[in-house]
Amino acid sequence: MLFAFAQANAQIPRRTPPRPAPSPTVKASQPPNRPKASPTPTQPMKKASELISKQPGITTNNEILQRVTPENAHVIVSLTKQRAYLMTGEEIAIDSPISSGKRGHTTPNGSFTVMEKDKDHHSSLYGDYKDSSGRTVRGGVSARIDSAPSGTHFVGASMKWFMRLTGEGVGMHVGILPGYPASHGCIRMPEPAAAAFYSKVKVGTPVRVDP
Repeated sequence: MLFAFAQANAQIPRRTPPRPAPSPTVKASQPPNRPKASPTPTQPMKKASELISKQPGITTNNEILQRVTPENAHVIVSLTKQRAYLMTGEEIAIDSPISSGKRGHTTPNGSFTVMEKDKDHHSSLYGDYKDSSGRTVRGGVSARIDSAPSGTHFVGASMKWFMRLTGEGVGMHVGILPGYPASHGCIRMPEPAAAAFYSKVKVGTPVRVDP
């Protein structure tokens, strides 16, 4: 009888007790005491227009401007303030925002004169490679460094109301103002200011660029 009872028990499989389910408030792969990271809102990239608005706009003193002529005008540029001033004597006729040369292409400071005026100037160094239909194949290139893709030709960047200051091509002209130094060395200006400066200076007008 004992042998039969033991044999019957051997045929009954043992049941493993079920494991307790993890607490619904704690993930199985995460220690229960780990603090949860606070959500951080994603900061959207600022638009160029928002950066430009940080620079005060153009200020014009019309009474003084009427007295400015190519014979008595001079220009002062402040790289620190990112401003350009059209002046006669010690009086400021126009105070304009600018964007000067970025790091590696800083605008030279010192005393200069306007060497050339060209209202529809185009860069001989910076621009785009375009195909025969005028489509830009490769933009923002340097003709000195970047090779032209097959079937394209170089078109220099527009530098409207250009006033040359150096033989290397640094000058004052219309350009984008992102709110900080961003050019390849030139002094970018909003078009109304560039046109007004252009109309009041001549070849030989003194220009001082301060650090």
